[in-house]
Amino acid sequence: MASLSPLSLLLLLIFAFADQCTSQNTTTTECLKLPLLHRSPFLSPAEALSRDYHRLSAFHNRAVPKYPVVSGASSGSGQYFVSLRLGTPPQNLLLIADTGSDLIWVKCSACNTKCSAATHVPGSAFLARHSSTFSPHHCFDSPCRLVPHPPRSRCNHTSRLHTPCRYQYSYSDGSVTSGFFSKETTTLNTSAGREARLKSLAFGCGFRVSGPSVSGASFNGAHGVMGLGRGPISFSSQLGRRFGNKFSYCLMDYTISPPPTSFLTIGHNVFPRVSRIRFTPLQTNPLSPSFYYIGIQSVSVNGAKLPINPSVWSVDERGNGGTVIDSGTTLTFLAEPAYRQVLAAFKRQVRRLPSLPEPTPGFDLCVNVSGVSRPSLPRLSFRLVGNSVFSPPPRNHFIETADQVMCLAIQPVNSEIGFSVIGNLMQQGFLLEFDRERSRLGFSRHGCALP
Repeated sequence: MASLSPLSLLLLLIFAFADQCTSQNTTTTECLKLPLLHRSPFLSPAEALSRDYHRLSAFHNRAVPKYPVVSGASSGSGQYFVSLRLGTPPQNLLLIADTGSDLIWVKCSACNTKCSAATHVPGSAFLARHSSTFSPHHCFDSPCRLVPHPPRSRCNHTSRLHTPCRYQYSYSDGSVTSGFFSKETTTLNTSAGREARLKSLAFGCGFRVSGPSVSGASFNGAHGVMGLGRGPISFSSQLGRRFGNKFSYCLMDYTISPPPTSFLTIGHNVFPRVSRIRFTPLQTNPLSPSFYYIGIQSVSVNGAKLPINPSVWSVDERGNGGTVIDSGTTLTFLAEPAYRQVLAAFKRQVRRLPSLPEPTPGFDLCVNVSGVSRPSLPRLSFRLVGNSVFSPPPRNHFIETADQVMCLAIQPVNSEIGFSVIGNLMQQGFLLEFDRERSRLGFSRHGCALP
């Protein structure tokens, strides 16, 4: 996730497990297709967005069911939520879907069957003791080497036979989740009414969770995080071993009512053949291996290429810079030199629209569109490596922060200590296919409405 300032359109994804998807030539299940539920609440600005970017800048140790995406503007979060059924019997949990991290973790409770209302709010956490299939990894287990550990946490030959694997995941704003790195059964429902069980899903059972990124307003309603990053412990990696090393999703327009349905799909043949799908190579940053980097060659506003030095988009020897695609970030963040050029170009394009008597806190550009039946807002385009062009409509980078007030939903970031981010608002209405097998990102304006 990412952000440094104001208000947000926080979108929630709920990946509920639904349809069975198969290839055209076989009846073998090849992917999981989950319905996504999107909610788009407006929170008090700067706070929520800054938490977003801190979350993305975190330290990360580095056939087929479907899941729908529906819009429901009402919550107060800012993320996409995944519905995960964990344990035996299954417990329903909502996790933030985050392509910017690897670890799957949930808030855990040590309550047993005698828990009182005073000690446990029903549905607020995963009850490990209520599951017959819950088991912490031992500190000697190989998966334990894939997560960061608390200070002074040791596992050596003097460790007791049942010493659990302890993890501690820290974020740049000081937020922390820690507990036992564990394994559990997850239950997937298909539209045919059958249940499929995936055993030994590795996840963090978090008994201590603190800090704004994981407990503040931007985390409203969430029980944890589902990492969809590129590392071996992410949800997409663990399921990829069974369903293919590919996943895709589509985020529908948050302004549409009633909310449309779309899907997160994990596996091969994630969609029927989509026309006009374009690809750009996924790049790697050895110092930040979890992230999905793409290469930007140039940026245009209303077709006019901006004079931005190409070096602005490169990753330096310290691992800073570059551009990340992230479902867990609401707004888009551009390296400061590029942002200034984009902002100046947008200001020139909207100078005929009425200005506001008072600036909107946290935004550098806002316009009054009252009385304008079809306001003409500038269009931003990114030319990517591979000569593909990602050109979202203006509604993907202008948001209504007050009645008839539209603000530019892009923020600057210091590329010397961070990176640019294409957030989930900018991704709306596009089918995005993360093909990890071929190390490429596919995108198309066609395919979101496919059944």
